[in-house]
Amino acid sequence: MKPNPLVNPTVSSAVRATANRLLKHCRLRPTLGLVLGSGFQSVLSEILVVSRLPYAKLEGFPQTSVAGHAGELIIGTLGSAPVYALSGRVHYYEGQEMDRVTFAIRVLAAAGVRDLLLTNAAGAINRRFRPGDFMQLTDHINLMGVNPLRGRSIPGFSRFVDLTRAYDPALAKLLWRAARAARIALRQGVYLAVSGPSYETPAEIQAFARLGADAVGMSTVPETIVARQLGLRVAALSCITNLGAGLSRQPLSHQDVLKTAERVKTAGARLLLEFGKAYAQA
Repeated sequence: MKPNPLVNPTVSSAVRATANRLLKHCRLRPTLGLVLGSGFQSVLSEILVVSRLPYAKLEGFPQTSVAGHAGELIIGTLGSAPVYALSGRVHYYEGQEMDRVTFAIRVLAAAGVRDLLLTNAAGAINRRFRPGDFMQLTDHINLMGVNPLRGRSIPGFSRFVDLTRAYDPALAKLLWRAARAARIALRQGVYLAVSGPSYETPAEIQAFARLGADAVGMSTVPETIVARQLGLRVAALSCITNLGAGLSRQPLSHQDVLKTAERVKTAGARLLLEFGKAYAQA
Protein backbone atom coordinates (compact mmCIF):
# COMPACT_ATOMS: atom_id res chain seq x y z
CA MET A 1 0.00 0.00 0.00
CA LYS A 2 1.47 3.38 -0.95
CA PRO A 3 1.77 5.93 1.84
CA ASN A 4 -0.90 8.58 2.28
CA PRO A 5 0.79 11.93 1.59
CA LEU A 6 -1.76 13.63 3.85
CA VAL A 7 -0.33 11.96 6.96
CA ASN A 8 3.28 11.51 5.85
CA PRO A 9 5.20 13.63 8.38
CA THR A 10 7.85 14.59 5.82
CA VAL A 11 5.35 16.29 3.52
CA SER A 12 5.45 20.04 4.06
CA SER A 13 3.10 21.51 6.61
CA ALA A 14 1.69 23.77 3.88
CA VAL A 15 0.61 20.76 1.82
CA ARG A 16 -1.04 19.15 4.84
CA ALA A 17 -2.70 22.37 5.90
CA THR A 18 -4.07 23.18 2.46
CA ALA A 19 -5.30 19.63 1.84
CA ASN A 20 -7.00 19.63 5.23
CA ARG A 21 -8.67 22.92 4.38
CA LEU A 22 -10.07 21.47 1.15
CA LEU A 23 -11.42 18.43 3.00
CA LYS A 24 -13.04 20.60 5.68
CA HIS A 25 -14.28 23.20 3.20
CA CYS A 26 -16.43 20.86 1.13
CA ARG A 27 -18.06 17.45 1.58
CA LEU A 28 -17.41 16.50 -2.04
CA ARG A 29 -14.55 14.00 -2.33
CA PRO A 30 -13.20 14.12 -5.92
CA THR A 31 -10.76 11.48 -7.12
CA LEU A 32 -10.24 13.36 -10.41
CA GLY A 33 -8.13 16.50 -10.70
CA LEU A 34 -7.99 18.81 -13.71
CA VAL A 35 -5.31 21.36 -14.54
CA LEU A 36 -6.78 23.82 -17.03
CA GLY A 37 -4.26 25.47 -19.32
CA SER A 38 -4.81 27.86 -22.21
CA GLY A 39 -7.62 26.69 -24.45
CA PHE A 40 -9.47 24.80 -21.74
CA GLN A 41 -10.72 27.45 -19.30
CA SER A 42 -14.17 27.48 -20.89
CA VAL A 43 -14.95 24.05 -19.45
CA LEU A 44 -15.66 25.88 -16.22
CA SER A 45 -19.06 26.73 -17.67
CA GLU A 46 -19.79 22.98 -17.75
CA ILE A 47 -18.85 22.37 -14.11
CA LEU A 48 -21.60 22.38 -11.52
CA VAL A 49 -19.66 24.49 -9.04
CA VAL A 50 -19.88 23.76 -5.34
CA SER A 51 -17.11 26.12 -4.27
CA ARG A 52 -14.43 28.47 -5.63
CA LEU A 53 -11.18 29.20 -3.82
CA PRO A 54 -8.75 31.81 -5.19
CA TYR A 55 -5.13 30.67 -5.01
CA ALA A 56 -4.43 33.77 -2.90
CA LYS A 57 -6.50 32.22 -0.12
CA LEU A 58 -4.78 28.81 -0.25
CA GLU A 59 -1.60 28.48 1.78
CA GLY A 60 1.38 27.60 -0.38
CA PHE A 61 -0.29 28.24 -3.75
CA PRO A 62 1.85 30.60 -5.85
CA GLN A 63 0.09 33.36 -7.75
CA THR A 64 -0.31 33.13 -11.53
CA SER A 65 1.04 35.97 -13.66
CA VAL A 66 0.26 34.83 -17.22
CA ALA A 67 -2.75 35.90 -19.29
CA GLY A 68 -5.24 33.04 -19.63
CA HIS A 69 -4.45 31.58 -16.19
CA ALA A 70 -7.03 32.78 -13.67
CA GLY A 71 -5.59 31.34 -10.46
CA GLU A 72 -8.59 29.67 -8.84
CA LEU A 73 -9.41 26.21 -7.51
CA ILE A 74 -12.90 25.01 -8.43
CA ILE A 75 -14.68 22.19 -6.59
CA GLY A 76 -17.70 20.68 -8.34
CA THR A 77 -18.92 18.04 -10.75
CA LEU A 78 -18.15 17.66 -14.44
CA GLY A 79 -20.43 15.28 -16.31
CA SER A 80 -21.43 13.82 -12.90
CA ALA A 81 -17.77 13.23 -11.94
CA PRO A 82 -16.66 15.11 -8.80
CA VAL A 83 -13.56 17.17 -9.66
CA TYR A 84 -11.00 19.56 -8.33
CA ALA A 85 -10.23 21.93 -11.22
CA LEU A 86 -7.18 24.16 -11.15
CA SER A 87 -8.08 27.16 -13.29
CA GLY A 88 -4.61 28.23 -14.33
CA ARG A 89 -1.11 27.07 -13.41
CA VAL A 90 2.19 28.65 -12.56
CA HIS A 91 5.18 28.02 -14.79
CA TYR A 92 8.88 27.53 -14.15
CA TYR A 93 9.63 30.48 -16.44
CA GLU A 94 7.73 32.81 -14.11
CA GLY A 95 10.62 32.49 -11.68
CA GLN A 96 8.99 29.86 -9.49
CA GLU A 97 10.98 26.95 -8.14
CA MET A 98 9.82 23.47 -9.11
CA ASP A 99 8.44 22.69 -5.66
CA ARG A 100 6.13 25.68 -6.09
CA VAL A 101 5.19 24.78 -9.66
CA THR A 102 4.09 21.31 -8.52
CA PHE A 103 2.74 22.26 -5.09
CA ALA A 104 -0.91 22.05 -6.16
CA ILE A 105 -0.43 18.48 -7.44
CA ARG A 106 0.82 17.38 -4.01
CA VAL A 107 -2.16 19.08 -2.37
CA LEU A 108 -4.65 17.36 -4.68
CA ALA A 109 -3.06 13.96 -4.01
CA ALA A 110 -3.18 14.63 -0.27
CA ALA A 111 -6.87 15.55 -0.59
CA GLY A 112 -7.73 12.22 -2.23
CA VAL A 113 -7.19 12.72 -5.96
CA ARG A 114 -6.02 9.55 -7.67
CA ASP A 115 -6.38 10.51 -11.35
CA LEU A 116 -5.13 13.66 -13.05
CA LEU A 117 -5.94 15.24 -16.41
CA LEU A 118 -3.41 17.88 -17.42
CA THR A 119 -4.11 20.32 -20.27
CA ASN A 120 -1.91 22.85 -22.01
CA ALA A 121 -1.34 25.00 -25.06
CA ALA A 122 1.43 23.74 -27.34
CA GLY A 123 3.18 24.57 -30.57
CA ALA A 124 3.12 22.11 -33.46
CA ILE A 125 6.32 20.36 -34.49
CA ASN A 126 4.59 17.61 -36.46
CA ARG A 127 3.89 19.13 -39.89
CA ARG A 128 0.51 17.38 -40.08
CA PHE A 129 -0.77 19.33 -37.08
CA ARG A 130 -2.67 22.59 -37.41
CA PRO A 131 -3.64 25.31 -34.91
CA GLY A 132 -6.90 24.27 -33.26
CA ASP A 133 -6.04 20.55 -33.18
CA PHE A 134 -6.11 18.60 -29.91
CA MET A 135 -3.35 16.11 -29.09
CA GLN A 136 -3.41 13.35 -26.49
CA LEU A 137 0.06 12.94 -25.00
CA THR A 138 1.52 9.47 -25.45
CA ASP A 139 4.91 10.36 -23.95
CA HIS A 140 7.14 13.32 -23.24
CA ILE A 141 10.71 14.58 -23.55
CA ASN A 142 11.97 16.74 -20.70
CA LEU A 143 14.35 19.46 -21.95
CA MET A 144 13.50 21.96 -19.22
CA GLY A 145 16.92 21.44 -17.70
CA VAL A 146 15.48 20.62 -14.28
CA ASN A 147 13.55 17.84 -12.56
CA PRO A 148 10.99 18.51 -9.79
CA LEU A 149 12.25 15.52 -7.77
CA ARG A 150 15.74 16.99 -7.39
CA GLY A 151 16.68 17.65 -3.79
CA ARG A 152 15.67 16.08 -0.49
CA SER A 153 13.93 12.75 -0.88
CA ILE A 154 10.63 11.98 0.83
CA PRO A 155 10.66 8.70 2.78
CA GLY A 156 8.11 6.34 1.31
CA PHE A 157 8.27 8.01 -2.11
CA SER A 158 11.12 7.05 -4.41
CA ARG A 159 12.72 9.86 -6.37
CA PHE A 160 13.76 7.27 -8.96
CA VAL A 161 10.31 7.23 -10.52
CA ASP A 162 9.58 4.88 -13.41
CA LEU A 163 8.18 6.92 -16.30
CA THR A 164 7.84 4.04 -18.76
CA ARG A 165 4.10 4.69 -18.72
CA ALA A 166 3.95 8.27 -17.62
CA TYR A 167 0.54 8.61 -19.30
CA ASP A 168 -1.98 6.00 -18.29
CA PRO A 169 -3.47 3.81 -21.07
CA ALA A 170 -6.84 3.44 -19.33
CA LEU A 171 -7.28 7.21 -18.99
CA ALA A 172 -6.13 7.61 -22.59
CA LYS A 173 -8.96 5.31 -23.66
CA LEU A 174 -11.42 7.54 -21.80
CA LEU A 175 -10.04 10.54 -23.71
CA TRP A 176 -10.60 8.76 -27.00
CA ARG A 177 -14.11 7.78 -25.95
CA ALA A 178 -14.75 11.42 -25.07
CA ALA A 179 -13.39 12.61 -28.41
CA ARG A 180 -15.71 10.26 -30.29
CA ALA A 181 -18.69 11.40 -28.24
CA ALA A 182 -17.78 15.06 -28.85
CA ARG A 183 -17.09 14.38 -32.55
CA ILE A 184 -13.62 15.86 -32.27
CA ALA A 185 -10.60 14.51 -34.12
CA LEU A 186 -7.92 13.69 -31.57
CA ARG A 187 -4.25 13.61 -32.48
CA GLN A 188 -1.64 11.61 -30.60
CA GLY A 189 1.95 12.57 -30.02
CA VAL A 190 5.03 13.19 -27.94
CA TYR A 191 5.19 16.48 -26.02
CA LEU A 192 8.56 18.13 -25.54
CA ALA A 193 8.92 20.52 -22.59
CA VAL A 194 11.30 23.48 -22.54
CA SER A 195 11.76 26.06 -19.82
CA GLY A 196 10.73 29.12 -21.87
CA PRO A 197 9.63 31.85 -21.81
CA SER A 198 11.12 32.68 -25.21
CA TYR A 199 9.83 30.69 -28.14
CA GLU A 200 12.08 28.21 -29.87
CA THR A 201 14.31 28.93 -32.87
CA PRO A 202 13.66 27.22 -36.22
CA ALA A 203 16.83 25.17 -35.69
CA GLU A 204 15.56 23.98 -32.31
CA ILE A 205 12.23 22.96 -33.82
CA GLN A 206 14.08 20.94 -36.47
CA ALA A 207 16.19 19.30 -33.76
CA PHE A 208 13.13 18.49 -31.65
CA ALA A 209 11.47 16.87 -34.67
CA ARG A 210 14.49 14.63 -35.10
CA LEU A 211 14.20 13.65 -31.44
CA GLY A 212 10.65 12.42 -32.13
CA ALA A 213 8.61 15.29 -30.66
CA ASP A 214 5.25 16.24 -32.13
CA ALA A 215 4.53 19.36 -30.05
CA VAL A 216 6.43 21.70 -27.75
CA GLY A 217 5.38 23.58 -24.63
CA MET A 218 6.51 25.04 -21.31
CA SER A 219 4.52 23.08 -18.73
CA THR A 220 2.90 19.74 -17.85
CA VAL A 221 6.01 17.57 -17.55
CA PRO A 222 6.91 18.65 -13.98
CA GLU A 223 3.32 18.00 -12.88
CA THR A 224 3.36 14.59 -14.55
CA ILE A 225 6.60 13.57 -12.83
CA VAL A 226 5.37 14.57 -9.37
CA ALA A 227 1.98 12.95 -9.97
CA ARG A 228 3.66 9.68 -10.89
CA GLN A 229 5.84 9.85 -7.79
CA LEU A 230 2.65 10.13 -5.76
CA GLY A 231 1.07 7.17 -7.55
CA LEU A 232 -1.50 9.13 -9.52
CA ARG A 233 -2.64 8.02 -12.94
CA VAL A 234 -2.08 10.77 -15.52
CA ALA A 235 -3.59 11.75 -18.84
CA ALA A 236 -2.65 14.91 -20.72
CA LEU A 237 -4.13 16.90 -23.57
CA SER A 238 -2.63 19.69 -25.67
CA CYS A 239 -4.43 22.37 -27.62
CA ILE A 240 -2.22 23.09 -30.63
CA THR A 241 -2.30 26.87 -30.72
CA ASN A 242 0.47 27.67 -33.21
CA LEU A 243 3.01 26.23 -35.59
CA GLY A 244 6.56 25.96 -34.33
CA ALA A 245 9.18 28.49 -35.40
CA GLY A 246 10.11 28.15 -39.05
CA LEU A 247 6.95 26.23 -39.95
CA SER A 248 5.02 29.36 -40.92
CA ARG A 249 5.81 32.85 -42.15
CA GLN A 250 4.16 34.49 -39.16
CA PRO A 251 6.15 35.56 -36.08
CA LEU A 252 5.16 33.82 -32.88
CA SER A 253 3.26 35.72 -30.19
CA HIS A 254 1.37 34.91 -27.02
CA GLN A 255 -1.56 36.92 -28.34
CA ASP A 256 -1.93 34.48 -31.24
CA VAL A 257 -1.81 31.58 -28.79
CA LEU A 258 -4.68 33.13 -26.86
CA LYS A 259 -6.62 33.85 -30.07
CA THR A 260 -6.45 30.20 -31.12
CA ALA A 261 -7.40 29.09 -27.62
CA GLU A 262 -10.42 31.39 -27.79
CA ARG A 263 -11.42 30.06 -31.22
CA VAL A 264 -11.53 26.43 -30.07
CA LYS A 265 -12.74 26.96 -26.52
CA THR A 266 -16.17 25.45 -27.19
CA ALA A 267 -14.65 22.28 -28.62
CA GLY A 268 -12.22 22.04 -25.69
CA ALA A 269 -15.04 22.39 -23.17
CA ARG A 270 -17.11 19.74 -24.97
CA LEU A 271 -14.15 17.33 -24.99
CA LEU A 272 -13.52 17.71 -21.26
CA LEU A 273 -17.23 17.43 -20.48
CA GLU A 274 -17.39 14.11 -22.32
CA PHE A 275 -14.27 12.98 -20.49
CA GLY A 276 -16.00 13.74 -17.20
CA LYS A 277 -18.97 11.65 -18.28
CA ALA A 278 -16.75 8.76 -19.38
CA TYR A 279 -14.75 8.93 -16.14
CA ALA A 280 -17.91 8.81 -14.03
CA GLN A 281 -19.07 5.70 -15.88
CA ALA A 282 -15.72 3.87 -15.79
